[in-house]
Amino acid sequence: MSKIKTALLAYGDSGKLFHAPFLEVHSGFELIGAYERSKKNIENDFKNVKSFATLEEVLESEAELIVVNTPVHTHFELAKKSLLAGKNVLVEKCFTTNVAEAIELDSIAKAQNVKLCIYQNRRWDSDFKTVQKILKDNILDEIVEAEIRFERYNPILSQKTWKEEMQNGSGILWDLGAHIIDQALVLFGFPTQLFADLRKLRKDTKVVDYFDILLYYPDKRVRLKASFFAKEVLPAYVLQGRKGSFLKMRADVQEDDLKAGKKPNFKDWGTENESQKGILNTFKNRIFIDSLKGNYLEFFGELYQALSKNKPVPVSAEDAIKTMKIIEGAIKSSEEQKIVCF
Repeated sequence: MSKIKTALLAYGDSGKLFHAPFLEVHSGFELIGAYERSKKNIENDFKNVKSFATLEEVLESEAELIVVNTPVHTHFELAKKSLLAGKNVLVEKCFTTNVAEAIELDSIAKAQNVKLCIYQNRRWDSDFKTVQKILKDNILDEIVEAEIRFERYNPILSQKTWKEEMQNGSGILWDLGAHIIDQALVLFGFPTQLFADLRKLRKDTKVVDYFDILLYYPDKRVRLKASFFAKEVLPAYVLQGRKGSFLKMRADVQEDDLKAGKKPNFKDWGTENESQKGILNTFKNRIFIDSLKGNYLEFFGELYQALSKNKPVPVSAEDAIKTMKIIEGAIKSSEEQKIVCF
């Protein structure tokens, strides 16, 4: 198996938690270094890797895959330079700050004949995979209403100051919103209309930290909601079908395990606590449903197949463009207080 030489464009929490551990464990990748302008942390954590001093040094290196895991407002410029240098590119969510940027990057990747992929790791969460299976098995029959929430209790402004600055790509809509918008599109496809309410609820905040988005489909309504004022969280997924309901808490353990220093290479990786089983209530009975295992390593496995065998990437630019259209539509809807049609 030939290894895909890979470089990160940052080595903060994203690089340390969501990329480096999986690139290390997957036999198809070789992590060669990261772009670090000040601290040189990656060389302390891995042998035979380099801390690149400049972006140009990264792009001139032997890296075949560049991971753009920097703040959202930098994604377009860094991804564009990487693509034009002939590199395959993996971009963290949120893909870009607007639809036009997303479309341009997709066009450049196709013109350069390189792969462009977006890191939507939450598709490989245990809870979301379980919800997908419920829908695939058609247990509830036709879905008439659904909710997806990503809520936390965190009323204090982030110490990561770039997250709190008024600039394109800052705020909960581009952060948690990018995840659950993507999940809704995976589950139900692209809506015909939407209505959104975006707000700033934390004291002294400059960025949107609450949203409530209603997606309209011909046969259903899907609500997406995120907030930092949920001390008692509600089920992250609620499916209401003609034959019953399914409720599931957000309970994937991978992020917490990664923060604890665990490596994604043991048998029970991604196994939820037994207490977090979903509830399936139909006209037959009310039962608890075992959760599928979550595993972000599956994303990297599919990415390796895309790069080494020219298979489709696990999350395409076309998918991310649709997410950006929902984000732009939500902003327009909230500002004008009206339904936006697609």
